[in-house]
Amino acid sequence: MSGKLENSSSKNLSLGVIFLTIFIDLVGFSVIFPLFPSMLDYYFEVDGQSGLLGWLLEQLNQVSQLADGSERFTPVLFGGVLGSLYAALQFFFAPFWGAMSDRKGRRSILVYTSLGTCLSYVLWMFAGNFALLIIARLIGGAMSGNLSVATAAVADVTTKENRSKGMGMIGAAFGLGFVTGPAIGGACAHFVNPVELWPELARFGINPFSFVAFVAVILSLGNFIWIRARFAESLPPEKRGQQRVIMNPVKRLKQPQITPVRRTNFAYFVYILAFAGMEFTLSFLGVERFGYTPLDITKMMVFVGFILILVQGGIVRRIAPKVGEKKTASTGLLLVAVALAILSMASSEGILYLGLGFMALGAGLCSPTLTSLISLYVSEQEQGKALGVFRSLGSLGRAIGPLSASFVFWWFGSDKLYLIGSLIVLFAAYLSMRLPQPDKTS
Repeated sequence: MSGKLENSSSKNLSLGVIFLTIFIDLVGFSVIFPLFPSMLDYYFEVDGQSGLLGWLLEQLNQVSQLADGSERFTPVLFGGVLGSLYAALQFFFAPFWGAMSDRKGRRSILVYTSLGTCLSYVLWMFAGNFALLIIARLIGGAMSGNLSVATAAVADVTTKENRSKGMGMIGAAFGLGFVTGPAIGGACAHFVNPVELWPELARFGINPFSFVAFVAVILSLGNFIWIRARFAESLPPEKRGQQRVIMNPVKRLKQPQITPVRRTNFAYFVYILAFAGMEFTLSFLGVERFGYTPLDITKMMVFVGFILILVQGGIVRRIAPKVGEKKTASTGLLLVAVALAILSMASSEGILYLGLGFMALGAGLCSPTLTSLISLYVSEQEQGKALGVFRSLGSLGRAIGPLSASFVFWWFGSDKLYLIGSLIVLFAAYLSMRLPQPDKTS
């Protein structure tokens, strides 16, 4: 009896550590979002037209000219490039870390990657030039591929019947991270500018965003220490796979997959491709139609994040085990499609928030249950590898979606962009309806 209680306590503790790991990864991904315009101005002043930044701005200005004949599109593209860079690194490394954890265990990979994440923030803290900032983002993106490891660890410590509850917890961490990250970034950058307070530190690479990076360092260091101290290995040696780890992400995607996994991956990629683009352009939609200020945009993001946390942290954990992951995922995708159609024609703030509510509700239902389906379709020895490919495709969608959506937004308008997004997500819903029911008895 005491052994069972001890095992249950260990699993609950591991879930808590996983929650914190994912939360901090998402804070790191999103903390930079409100800083893009200020970062462009700062590094342009520091680096001028020379070096990596000068070359990048020259390319972005040319693209802006194609978009609308002016350079006002350049800051949007700059933010899109930095965000896509981070997601692209996740695309490359999520399957790698996932497959490595199938062979070496979850704990050791989480320890290495959490320490690497901390290092990336230290580099950002001393990024006195644009090239060092890019190096910091490259390391951070590569290390954040450990989301696939954390997801696999949830699969390790949950039963097939409770898998969606665990994945719902991951979704709640995602939502909380996306709300907290921009809030931390905006608040820290607004209230504390180390260069103004201590100008002499600029020669060491300290920049106006160093305090934001410092806060991220403290969070990630705490995460590393907690994983080292409290995370119990969730994949014992007898359950580990021995397959060779493939470094090439394209080859990994081309590896044979059972039909349900391949179909679920495709449905998820189609959904994320559209959703990430709509999510990225929401702030521009608010500015264009309602003249939103940064504070208004923050309120909008907090509203979406709060619903995501509520749905993924509570509602989906109760609904999915009763009605099934497939039906819950399909319902969520249909709600997102309806939401984007509403947003395409939103002429008042009331309609805007109605669409945002449906979008958050739908996303909260479909994301964790699609993840659960992948986990339920594969064996214990393939959890990290399969979920790594799944997360990798999501990262690829987050790399392509924002840039693609930005072009459509500026060329054709927000109404057409969100209508197209609605049709794409509707196709993803159709794909999800054709998925088989997972076997929870074996």
